[in-house]
Amino acid sequence: MFDKIIEMINTSAAKNFNEACETLEQYVNSDKKFIDTLTQIGTIPKSFAHDATQEKLFSKASDMVLARAFRELELKSTVLHERSDAADVIAESKFHGYTLVADAKSFRLSRTAKNQKNFKVTALSSWRKDNDYAVLCAPYFQYPLINSQVYSQALTNNVCLMSWEHLIFLVKNGMKEDANINLSQIWNFSNNFSKQVLLSDIKKNFLGEFNEFLAELLNVDIKTFHKVLHSQIKVIKKRGINEKAFWLNRITEINNYSREQAIEELIKSQKIHEKLNQIDSYIRGLSI
Repeated sequence: MFDKIIEMINTSAAKNFNEACETLEQYVNSDKKFIDTLTQIGTIPKSFAHDATQEKLFSKASDMVLARAFRELELKSTVLHERSDAADVIAESKFHGYTLVADAKSFRLSRTAKNQKNFKVTALSSWRKDNDYAVLCAPYFQYPLINSQVYSQALTNNVCLMSWEHLIFLVKNGMKEDANINLSQIWNFSNNFSKQVLLSDIKKNFLGEFNEFLAELLNVDIKTFHKVLHSQIKVIKKRGINEKAFWLNRITEINNYSREQAIEELIKSQKIHEKLNQIDSYIRGLSI
């Protein structure tokens, strides 16, 4: 359950990071309301400060949820613990021998001006190494709406642009790989679709075509997927209400600050002491 994950992150933030991750992973792997968690994991809670331990633990939790989602599809999947120049998750087919790497993305509802650098499509392709496929999983409604290098990079580098919503759709409809069903056609979609796209259209949003492809693969009407999207819109709107309440409460708190508190918070928010320490450290290290 998503609320339990948030509670665990808050209570574990001051503990050993690796131990906190182990506890989180045990919970995610045994989560009996996994679909509910899958619907929420694409949004980073605003109560988690940027670059704080809570945000880093949430990022690891999203990796664990993605790995669990692959296992729901009958792939073998684990979270990779390397953090530099490596993907978050690796998965392997039990039946067809292919492997893939995947990168899990979550965003804040207040995050603006997202571009291709935020999605790291080209980097993910390089992290593929000897694996067959590369899969990016991000919130559906956070992908660029119309034209973007995200789409051209995905087609050029054969990176599958999945979303948490696509995974919800697949898991809810009981999609599981077996000896007769090979899910590599999903992970290889960008490669196959690129052969149909004119060079002038290479930056166009192709998620609509991908949605149709998945619906056809499951042998269901595309409206079934649209129902998932409509349901997710309700989930996101509810999260939005909670996020706004958090910030409105912060405004009330700040309005009640004394002059000294306000000055202290301003200095802290601009990380002035950290910058002074960094300058001192740099100067101390200077030598011929």
